[in-house]
Amino acid sequence: MLSMNLSGKTALVAGSTQGIGFASAQALASLGANCVLIARNEEALKAAVAKLETAAGQQHSYLVADFGNPANVQEAVSGFVQNNTIHILVNNTGGPAAGPIVDAAPDNFLQAFQQHLICNHILATLAMPGMKAAGYGRIINVISTSVKIPLKGLGVSNTIRGAVASWAKTMANELAPFGITVNNVLPGATATARLDNIITNKSAKTGTALDEVEKEMLEEIPAKRFGKPEEIAAMVAFLASPAAGYVNGTSIPVDGGRTGSI
Repeated sequence: MLSMNLSGKTALVAGSTQGIGFASAQALASLGANCVLIARNEEALKAAVAKLETAAGQQHSYLVADFGNPANVQEAVSGFVQNNTIHILVNNTGGPAAGPIVDAAPDNFLQAFQQHLICNHILATLAMPGMKAAGYGRIINVISTSVKIPLKGLGVSNTIRGAVASWAKTMANELAPFGITVNNVLPGATATARLDNIITNKSAKTGTALDEVEKEMLEEIPAKRFGKPEEIAAMVAFLASPAAGYVNGTSIPVDGGRTGSI
């Protein structure tokens, strides 16, 4: 039977103080990984690290960095990799603000591109040497089902998520000979603060009651419910494990069946 054990592996998990990022760190820690959380709020990082499982002797830590500032991310992680190997990288950052693409300013695209693709690339290139030396690497990008089918009212997000998916596929092809895989997890509507914001904003813009907006969204999901962060995290954990060693260059929806493409 293929192994899901991550003992002795170190995972760097971005955006990991709440939502899908924190759930991913919890899932990886439960499989034995040492987790390094990275986000901009140090107090929230401390609280999150304290909640991670340590029954197998895991040593968890955190790094403070603002993903709105790629140079800050570079500085925070470059020192860490000098003395540590990152075997698993989970790229996860809060999505761009909602809105029609025709209303987006050029700076909206530039900011999102920096926060998502550029920061992902910085972290991946910093982690690569250690992954190559270890003969084991997992780069997992938490993106969106808009990679498959663009979502209404998320113009900037649709654009940037597609760019990240193409970056990841290219990276997967180049890193595969070194035992490193690159995959994307595509969450559907998941019960997180971002979903609450999307529902609230749509309600405000359309004048539709919050419960009606939620009902309309649920009608699009065959499972008739929103996802749980831990359900997205389960896919992240699988892709991080030795069991997923031959899964590479994929974009996998975890959305209750909502995405209309095969």
